[in-house]
Amino acid sequence: MNAPAQHTGVGSRWPEVIVGRLPEPTQDLSTGLANLREFGVTIYPNALMGDDLAYVREALFREAERDRRAARHVPHPFDAEASTNVRVWNLINKDPAFERLATHPLAMDYVRAVIGWPARISTLSGNINYPGSKTCVFHADQIWASEPWPSFPLGVNCGWVLDDFTAEKGSTRLVPGSHHMNRLPKPDEMDVPAVQVEAPAGSLLIFESRIWHQTGAFTAKAGVRAAIFGFYQKPLYMPAENWFVQMKPEVLMRASDELLMLLGFKQPGLGMVQ
Repeated sequence: MNAPAQHTGVGSRWPEVIVGRLPEPTQDLSTGLANLREFGVTIYPNALMGDDLAYVREALFREAERDRRAARHVPHPFDAEASTNVRVWNLINKDPAFERLATHPLAMDYVRAVIGWPARISTLSGNINYPGSKTCVFHADQIWASEPWPSFPLGVNCGWVLDDFTAEKGSTRLVPGSHHMNRLPKPDEMDVPAVQVEAPAGSLLIFESRIWHQTGAFTAKAGVRAAIFGFYQKPLYMPAENWFVQMKPEVLMRASDELLMLLGFKQPGLGMVQ
C-alpha cells in the first residue's frame, strides 16, 4: 500500500489521515484501487442492473422469509440489542444467483488486486434494515487479527447495494482514511467523523478490511434497505461461515474451480486439497 495522503478539516482530535468525504464513484479499476489505497473504500456504479438486480433482491427477501418462518434468525454480534436489522446467512447454499455473486468478475478483480490469490470467502450474507434498526458497533472487518496489523489489508468487503443507500435508511457509515491508522477503534473513539454512504441500487461498495465502519440507524418512517456483503480474506484465516459443514453437495458438484477455491475445497499450499 502506498503512503497515506495527508488531509485536513476533520478536527484537531483526529489524525490528518482521516478524510471527511468519500471518493467519487468509478468503474475504472485503477482509479478504484487508488481510492482504496487513499480512502479505504471505493464505489462502483451500475454493477448489478435490470433483471439481475431484481432477481437477487427477490431471492434475498425470499430467504429472509424462510429464515423467519423457521426461526433461524441469527443476529450479528455487532448489531445493537433489540434492533430490527435482519441478517441472512449462508447465501451461497440458497440460490445459484448467490453462487454467481460470490464469483462475480467485478468482485474478483478487486479481491485479486487487493489481497491476492488464492483467497477465501469468509461469508456471503444479507443485511436488511427496517424502520427502527439501530447503528451497530464501530469496527473493522479484520477484528480477528492480532495487533499490530501488517501494513496491508488482510481482507476486502464487497457490498452489493440492492436498495438505494441513504442516511435515512441506515446505509453503511465509514471513516475514510481510518485504515491508515492500522488498528481497531478504541472505546473512546466512537465519535469519530464517519461519512454515510449515498449510493443508488445496483452499486458495488468495496472497502478494505482495516477501515472503521458500521451499519447506520434507519430513521425513515417506512421502507426497507437491503444489501449483500461478501467478505473475502487471505486463505490462512478461518472463515466466519463453516462451508465444510453446511455446503450442499449439489452446490459443490456444479461449483467452478474459482468458487471451490474461495470455499476452501480446492486449496494449494498448506491444507492442500486437489
